[in-house]
Amino acid sequence: MSEAMPNFSEADQRELAQFLEGENAKARVQQTVHSLTDSCWDKCISKVNNKLERGEEACLANCVERFLDTSVFIVKRLESLRGSGGM
Repeated sequence: MSEAMPNFSEADQRELAQFLEGENAKARVQQTVHSLTDSCWDKCISKVNNKLERGEEACLANCVERFLDTSVFIVKRLESLRGSGGM
């Protein structure tokens, strides 16, 4: 394929870069959710049934809450370090 790449204006390049950044962020979120699902499933589900047992349901809820708490803590800590010049 020897087709020439189109010449994009600076505004088009910025728009494309922002779009790609947004798509990459979505992909990272999806990967995080997938990892969370795997981790919590492995930790909390002992056998697959038609219905979750009460203990499994509580374990999953706790697992997700701890994951979200930890994620928020890490983001705030990184923002704090970035703001203070620690990074």
